[in-house]
Amino acid sequence: MAITAALVKELRDMTGAGMMDAKKALVETDGNIEKAVDLLREKGLAAAAKKAGRIAAEGVVQSYIHAGGRIGVLVEVNCETDFVAKTDDFQNLARDIAMQIAAVNPTYLNREEVPAEVIEHEKQVLLEQAKVEAEEDVKAGRKPKPEAVLEKMVAGRIEKFYKENCLLEQVFIKDSDKTVTDVINESIAKIGENINVRRFVRYGLGEGIEKRQDDFVAEVMASVGK
Repeated sequence: MAITAALVKELRDMTGAGMMDAKKALVETDGNIEKAVDLLREKGLAAAAKKAGRIAAEGVVQSYIHAGGRIGVLVEVNCETDFVAKTDDFQNLARDIAMQIAAVNPTYLNREEVPAEVIEHEKQVLLEQAKVEAEEDVKAGRKPKPEAVLEKMVAGRIEKFYKENCLLEQVFIKDSDKTVTDVINESIAKIGENINVRRFVRYGLGEGIEKRQDDFVAEVMASVGK
């Protein structure tokens, strides 16, 4: 069944879930809106969305210093009450997010923070890449891709850019089947309060100086015994 924008909107209106979560649920249930509602509820996403408008001004500024002091992270994670901020579940979530930032080095918190000029530049670079690939097809005797297909290729690569550079859309380092947003939403459903990441900063020793590049993901995960 085709997943239309109208169907996604209907599901969002019913559950309050985010657009991408609603679309994903519909894809997984082959467009069955009743099953999609159940799926969102099972994942805690519907409950999380309903709490999203509530003020979260408490929380913690979590720090993470990688072994040897080579990477340092500060991240502010907010919740609604000081009581929840002191719980192990919330503290563990904040630590996991700090380690995520240390390991994967996101540039932005979410896609809304990415400047329009950055996306426009990426689109131009990706479009040129797509055109080069099309020229190679012609040289190899293959039928060139239509302009509409090239545009879809660029759109897909822009989505990949968001997933690689925006913290909330990154694959979670402890579970590749989840994004950071998925993990936060699960915590919201479990804890019962709105939770959000407000801001973060990451420092790398000698950043900007040419030096050997290490696999920081492997190092960070090794330090927590994963």
